[in-house]
Formats: sequence, structure tokens, C-alpha cells
Amino acid sequence: MMRFWPVLALLACAVLPWTPGLPVFWVSLLNYIGISSILVVGLVVLTGIGGMTSFAQASFMGFGAYASAILSTRYGVSPWLGLPAAILVSALGAAAIGAVTLRLRGHYLALGTMAVSVSLYYLVANLDFFGRNDGLSTIPPLQIGSYRLTDGRVFLTLVWAMLVAVVVATNNLLDSRLGRAIRALRGGALAASSFGVNTTQVRMLAFVHAAILAAIAGWLYAHLQRSVNPTPFGLFASIEYMLMAVFGGAGYVGGAILGALLVTAINDLLQDWLPKLLGQRGNYETIVFGVILLAVLQVAPEGLWPHIFRGRVRRRVIVDAPPLDRRPHVTSDAPILAVEHLAKRFGGLVAVNDLSFTVAKGEIVGLIGPNGAGKSTSFNLITGVAAPSAGAVALFGQPITGLSPRAIAGHGVARSFQHVKLVPGMSVIENVAIGAHLRGQAGALVAICRQDRGEEARIFAEAAHQLARVGLAGLADRPADSLALGQQRVVEIARALCLDPVLLLLDEPAAGLRHAEKAELAALLRRLRGENVAILLVEHDMEFVMGLVDRLVVMDFGTKLAEGPAEQVRRDPAVIEAYLGVA
Repeated sequence: MMRFWPVLALLACAVLPWTPGLPVFWVSLLNYIGISSILVVGLVVLTGIGGMTSFAQASFMGFGAYASAILSTRYGVSPWLGLPAAILVSALGAAAIGAVTLRLRGHYLALGTMAVSVSLYYLVANLDFFGRNDGLSTIPPLQIGSYRLTDGRVFLTLVWAMLVAVVVATNNLLDSRLGRAIRALRGGALAASSFGVNTTQVRMLAFVHAAILAAIAGWLYAHLQRSVNPTPFGLFASIEYMLMAVFGGAGYVGGAILGALLVTAINDLLQDWLPKLLGQRGNYETIVFGVILLAVLQVAPEGLWPHIFRGRVRRRVIVDAPPLDRRPHVTSDAPILAVEHLAKRFGGLVAVNDLSFTVAKGEIVGLIGPNGAGKSTSFNLITGVAAPSAGAVALFGQPITGLSPRAIAGHGVARSFQHVKLVPGMSVIENVAIGAHLRGQAGALVAICRQDRGEEARIFAEAAHQLARVGLAGLADRPADSLALGQQRVVEIARALCLDPVLLLLDEPAAGLRHAEKAELAALLRRLRGENVAILLVEHDMEFVMGLVDRLVVMDFGTKLAEGPAEQVRRDPAVIEAYLGVA
């Protein structure tokens, strides 16, 4: 049934506007609800899913509205051709604005987009080209042959059909490798970049996608209203659209429609009822709606959608698919990883000092030391998360110092993290599939048109294989953040294996695991060693480490204290005093 919902929705769009007795007022209100929903769907992708707060969406709606209005009124261009023009203008505008604002993070991004919104409002309001505050009028209606789409019911069919298309396209995008990358931006951007996601491009993709949907909404608004002026595209309008997203559920595409419906309907009802109840006119609806919003957020901080529509957990069907391409087997006996005189200073604090060691193919090397010894910092230096103050890192003899985490991942280096970095709200298997990001090629347009299914089947078959490999196949469809901490660490290992690594860096993988689970993990790492994967391991569980590693590198205060076979290091007096302790 779920596969056919777009067809059923389109049939409803064609039939419902002509329902006998449907008041003209509701036809008009539903038109504006549909237009708002289209814009808010983009805001959900950008803010609720991608984690980027923008208050410029009404401005992009204005880009689309004014582009079509100017072309059709001054140059006689068909309003239908105004749609691609609106999309192009908004996309280019978003790319230019995003190149500046997306460098900002957190509340600075929100403030930056606010500044853009206010600036564009006054720019349009003071230029004759845009009609100043009076705007543009006598915009021609949409027309099919000689038939003019001036009947509100006909336009309602168009608006909601466009909304269905937007929802389908957005869901297709989110259910793809790039969609998972967008989701990973919210709370997992560091992990995503460590598995090859170009976070800068993905942030821009989400920003431009939201702007394009706003442009479609602006095009519909211009030819429904038949006039445009700066007021509907100002900062206050952007704030209202943000409220719709929050009210309905900013992390859910369906929440965009629910939020637009409730906010528009409630505001209209309050404007009608409050003057009658209070006996005087004023903007009291804003006050009352603010109280309603606060009450809703107290009860449902994630919005109303997940509380009203508690759907079943989606079970992803894994189909047989050709395996993803694998890296060539390592044949050279030269070290896979060579760390030479590595150092990292934070002002006067020396976190890593003159660290050197190698890791060969089919070798497990343990990097141990007390808390604060510099082990995780060393991982960050090797994987490009942090830049070294001195020294070099080489992979297969080629320097990788200064490369981005994405580029280093492309060379076959995968890692886990000291503090688990899974994407909340995504299932276990979707988190694991992020590890195979670089092993896919499908772009945004291919995903939107649903032409990436073959590649997706191969990626999820690989993710399912790696989950089975680590013993978590039965948890594939569970939300990743619902697992115990030890299980989440194992999910990180499965995600790392999806990269098909030649070098695997594991930061405290046994933390939180029970004895039997540690034994299974050790067996897995031994199998990987037998496949010539090089493994660098940070771990505090000495019993686990001593029975597993080929060599140990001991750090203390950022400096290498000892190196050698586990039994030799265990008996080293300096190691005993600094790390294992003395009686």
C-alpha cells in the first residue's frame, strides 16, 4: 500500500477540491497551506535533518516569485517558463549566499541568514526594478491553451500535486547515500567526513535544495496572488515558516505539512475569533499562538508529527546484489602506516611529542598509556582531523600529512572514536552504510529520480554483511541511539569495515563490552589480521590488549615511553611505574 501512496495522493488532489459544499474560503486557505508546505519541506531537510538553522527561506521564495513575475509582466514570458527561471535564480542565489553563510556554525549561521533576509528585504523595497514597496501587479495567471487557471479549485489541484511531487522527490533524496550524508551533518559531521563525506558540498546541497523548494512555492504564490510585494518575503515570514517546521516536527517531511496546516489554520481562526471574544481588534493572535506553541513544545519538543503518527519501525529488505568493488590486496611488505617524529602543541601544552612507530599489513599494534597520554590526539593527527605541529604521517610510503579526513579515508583509512559518533534518529544499518559512502557514485539528481536503487542495494548488502560479521545482524533496523554503549561501539567497527580499509584505527573498542563480546571482538580482529588489514588499537583493558596485539607502543605525557612485544613491554620497569602501577 505504501508504494502507491503518491498515486493515491494525486487522485485525492484531483478529486477533493471539487467536493460538493467545500467553502471557497477553505479552498483559498488550502492553497496557502499547500504553498507553505512546499517551502517548509525544504526547511525540514535543511534545519530539522541537516542541522542548519536558516531564516532566509522566505527570501528564496521571493527570488522565485519576483523572477517569474518580472519575466511574465515585463517581457511576456510564459508563466510556465517562469518556473525553471525561478528555480535557477533561487539556486544561484542560494549558492552565492551559502558560499558565505555556510562557513558559519550554530547560532552564527542563524544570525547570518537573518542579516541576509533583512538586507534583501530593504534592497527590494527600495529599487524601482522591483516596484519598491508597492511591488508588481497584474501578473498573468497560469494558462493551459486558452484555459486560465483562475479558479481556486483548479489551482488547489496544481498546488497539492506539486506538493506530492516535492515530497516524493525529497524522500527519494533522503533515502540515498547523499541523504544519509545530510542526516549525518546533525551530530555526526566529524564521523561523516572521516568516511569520505564532503561535508561542505553536502551542506550546500541541503541549502540549495531548500532554496529550490522555496522558489517553487514563490512561483505558485505569484501566479495565485497575481501580485507580489516585499512583505511576504521578509524576516517575519521566515520566522513563521520556521515555526511551522518546529510545530509539525522539524525532523519529519510529513511534519512540514502538518505544521503548515495547523499554524495557518490556527492563526486564521484566532484572527476571526479573538476580536469577537475580546470586543476589540489587535494582534492578539500572535500572543495566543505563542502560548500555544510553548505548550506544545513542553509536551512534544520534537513537534507533533512523531506523537500523532507513531509508525512501525521501517524494516529494510536486503536483496541479493553484486558486491561493491574492493581495494587491491596489499602485496608489499613495506609498512602500511609510518608515523615519524609526530608532534602536536596547543599553545604551551604538548599533547604529542616526537612520536614515531610503524604498522605493517596483517599486524595489530596497541597504542596504550594513561588517560591524557595523547593517544586520541595521535589518532586525530593520523586521520587528518587535526594538523600536526611537526612530523609526518605516511601511508604506503606516500605522505598524507595535511590531507583532509575525507582524502585520507579515500586512501583506505577507517576509524572509530573514543566517544561514539553515530547519527541519532537513523537505524543501525543506515549508520553502517555511511561507511560505504566513497564506494558509491550516485548524485542528487539520480537519487531524486530514484535511479540509484541498484547502487543502494549493493551498499546495504555490504552494510548487512558487515553487521553480520560483528554479530549485530539482528539489530539492523533498531534506532542506533537505542543500543547499549558497547553495542554502539561495535556498530562503529561495522561502519569502519564498510569502507573496505587497509588500515583500521580503533579507539577503545572494547569499552562497555561484556566478556563474551570482547572474545568475539578479538576473534574478529584476528580474522582481519589474517586478511592483511593493519590495525592500530587504543585500549585500556590490558587483559584484552595483551592477548591480542603483536606489538605495543606505550605513551606517557605525549611521548613514546616504550615499544615492543606485549610480554616485553609488560615487564618494562618504566611502563610498570607510569601505567600499570607498582605495589
